[in-house]
Amino acid sequence: MIKNVVLDMGNVLLDFRPEFVMDEFCSSEEEKDVIRRELFNGPEWALGDKGEIKDKDRYDLVKKRVPEKYHRALKNCADKWDICMTPIEGAREFCEQVKESGYGIYVLSNASDLFYTYFPKFLPLDFFNGVFVSADYLMLKPDVEIYKTFLSKYGLNGDECLFIDDREDNVAGAKAAGLNAFRFEGDYKAAFEFLKKNS
Repeated sequence: MIKNVVLDMGNVLLDFRPEFVMDEFCSSEEEKDVIRRELFNGPEWALGDKGEIKDKDRYDLVKKRVPEKYHRALKNCADKWDICMTPIEGAREFCEQVKESGYGIYVLSNASDLFYTYFPKFLPLDFFNGVFVSADYLMLKPDVEIYKTFLSKYGLNGDECLFIDDREDNVAGAKAAGLNAFRFEGDYKAAFEFLKKNS
């Protein structure tokens, strides 16, 4: 019986769209291609989410691989990328519906240290029963250990939790750790119906 809902953050609650950031700060498609490849798809992004580097250090590490003429745009994208982290329509209402229905509500997200700057603008951290950010624990989804560490930290049973994520690999990792899981594809109504059906 499901008693707790565990939510991913990016593209479930907040709209992580690097293209929006690049449209704001880049002046050509070539510039976007370079910054997309080296910043958003480069190894430093995962290192930030894993807590091995801080957001403030990312620019200096990435710029070594980027032509100098693109450094200004790169710095803006590296320092201000969180401007894209706006609430998905219906996300706040979904969280409130989950909480008002009597479920525990948690966040389990791959995210860097900047999470604590932008996320509270969506909902206060204390709205949730717990918030678990990968960078704080030096691990990443979909590694089974992150789900097990999350369950242990909050004293939860996996079979009493529903994990909701937009990525299939993260859903599979949660299932492997013993949680119920639902892949989110933009439909909060479907997510809530799945929750009620399995409670």
